Amino acid sequence: MIKKWQISRRKMLKGMGAAIALPFLEAMSPLTLAAQGNPQFPVRSAFIFMPNGVHPDRWTPQAIGTHFELSPTLQPLRKLKDDILVLGQMMNKNSIFQGADGHYAKDANLFTSMPITKTAGDNINAGGISIDQLIANHYKNETLFPSLEYGLDRIATGVDINVGFTRLYASSISWKNATTPLSKEIDPRLAFDRLFRSFVTGNTKTDNPHKSSILDAVMDDARSLKNNLGRSDQDKLEEYLESIRSIEKRISNQDSLKDFESKVTPDIRKELNRVNISIEEFVDAHAGVNITEKTRLMYDIMALALWSDASRVISFMYGNSVSNRNFSFLDGVTGAHHSLSHHMNNESNLDQYDKITMWHLEQYAYFCEKLKSIKEGDRTLLDNSLIMFASGLRDGNRHSPRDLPVIVAGKGGGRIKTGQNLIFEDNTPLANLYATWLQTVGIETNKFADSTRTLHEIMV
Repeated sequence: MIKKWQISRRKMLKGMGAAIALPFLEAMSPLTLAAQGNPQFPVRSAFIFMPNGVHPDRWTPQAIGTHFELSPTLQPLRKLKDDILVLGQMMNKNSIFQGADGHYAKDANLFTSMPITKTAGDNINAGGISIDQLIANHYKNETLFPSLEYGLDRIATGVDINVGFTRLYASSISWKNATTPLSKEIDPRLAFDRLFRSFVTGNTKTDNPHKSSILDAVMDDARSLKNNLGRSDQDKLEEYLESIRSIEKRISNQDSLKDFESKVTPDIRKELNRVNISIEEFVDAHAGVNITEKTRLMYDIMALALWSDASRVISFMYGNSVSNRNFSFLDGVTGAHHSLSHHMNNESNLDQYDKITMWHLEQYAYFCEKLKSIKEGDRTLLDNSLIMFASGLRDGNRHSPRDLPVIVAGKGGGRIKTGQNLIFEDNTPLANLYATWLQTVGIETNKFADSTRTLHEIMV
């Protein structure tokens, strides 16, 4: 049956101190499209950064094209094999220039594809706007947030005396322009509240806005809406609200562990900065925070943001550049990420280094599988997205930016041909992928930074 009424795409559930953006519902489609069974969905974009590179010999799959076999490192993606692209021989060419060795010149500009300015001060410059922000500008009048930036570590400070770079470059991958990095939200509670508690005034009228569920505030509005929805939309709405409820409960469990940070003395903070360990890493390790659960909470919040179309562009940093997070919670790992990335070809170090990469891919797979479970018309949310996983280095031991580890999941609304392992010409500009990405999301251009062409090989 064709519905006899429709609601605005920007309809929100509202209550005192709360506003919840809704997922796509059939009742939001124009009547003509509903009759045709062909609602149009926007392409969402997410850019996922992992520091410190990968085991160089265990990343690349065997065979080219659609009949490839996942490599040992990529095994966490086995359920997504038909939904991903593995792209070989991509290079961020502008990450190599005189006097810029190390991580910062290869990570800070991973999504600008322009050379950064070497400095030990605050006059940072990443060469230009990042790909995510270019897309955000395109969508800025269509969503609640032009973009969302998330991560696990707060802004790094000081100077890395080993390479003469300010650590400010370690902390950002999203650049509004060449000199303006965007800060990331690292607290699941604050990330959640920003999505649902910041649009309606009144949330200061209670001493503790978290005593009750956000859903309690909008329940009357939700019941009223449900009464006017068809069965399919009712089920979609209930699934969405249940996801919110589940995340709230898990965030509450994380909140109880946050008091530890107040006990970290200035001397400890100074020493952590000296050895390049973030306060988050230290607190998480000593307060009993489960970093896997924290990461998945952030991913679930990201899924809500894309699902509800609160934003169509998200970036996420597993860690700052040169992150030395300790991964001893993994079986077979007894050290920290950056230290193990300088493996010196030691087999034990290489094996542990690879296990850390696989942990990152397991979380990435969790996010992509979550998106794949959400239906949108005849496709899934993953089908209507492009989700990139990349590191600015191939191998942390050599700081090599050639043949970067790059994966893209999602079909871009049916415009991208996934289920392929592709090896391009040596040193193919990474910006070629970004130029293709821009066209996929509807931005008419064939150029980004130092791109030389679009990747027709991945396009339908």
